[in-house]
Amino acid sequence: MAKIRVSYEYSEAEDKSIRLGLFLIACGILSLFILGFCWLSPTLQSLQSKPANCTVVSVLRPEEMFECIFTCGADCKGTSLYPCLQIFVNNSESNSVALLHFDEQQLVLNPKCSYVPPCERDNQKNRDNVLLWEDYFTKEVSSQSFTCFFNQQRRPDDVLWQRSHDTSVLLHCVLWPMVSLLLGTLIVLLTVCARSLAVRAEALQKRKCSYEVCQDLSITTSDCRSNKPRDFLAMNSDPELSSPSRTLPLFAVPVRRRDREH
Repeated sequence: MAKIRVSYEYSEAEDKSIRLGLFLIACGILSLFILGFCWLSPTLQSLQSKPANCTVVSVLRPEEMFECIFTCGADCKGTSLYPCLQIFVNNSESNSVALLHFDEQQLVLNPKCSYVPPCERDNQKNRDNVLLWEDYFTKEVSSQSFTCFFNQQRRPDDVLWQRSHDTSVLLHCVLWPMVSLLLGTLIVLLTVCARSLAVRAEALQKRKCSYEVCQDLSITTSDCRSNKPRDFLAMNSDPELSSPSRTLPLFAVPVRRRDREH
């Protein structure tokens, strides 16, 4: 039996769906790397800090001023000054005095001060923002204990007022790239499986058609072979067809003896 050939080429819609799936897979892998380096690593470091109970020991405002950069438009930038606020607290985890910071970002931005205000063009506005936090910790928080975050391995002399990242950031960093990756893989697999099933169905249909054609040809050949002996026997049984005179040609004329002698 001849080998049945089936077309394995994808249609235009199947080709587009495969490209969409590969695009989603690439986006998922790329976003996983980007979010992993930009957000996942700082989030894991932030989650390593343990909660502790802190009480204010002293609130200081040294005379040293620090610079910050403000923006006033697309091409407008400048520097202004703000005073330094230092809040020392007692940490219940280590039973030692540590410098309080607002969050990890401000700790990296200025490790000497507890609070970095939003940078304004006017120095007086920056000073007023710092004085508000000084009054808050001096009058309202000075006699109360509050929850702070402490990391003994990384910064034993610093504590945080709040975390910059929580578990929701970790969830989003892992969830959405994995959703994109799984969705793209599912689209590609479904398209390939659908195409393979269509190819198998087409091959079975062609095999069935070829089998039916072969059966028809075999039946026709057997009928022809069985009819030949019957025709031959019919000819032999007919006396007119089997007589010798019937075999002579119609134009045959008997020749006389005289004609032969001459």
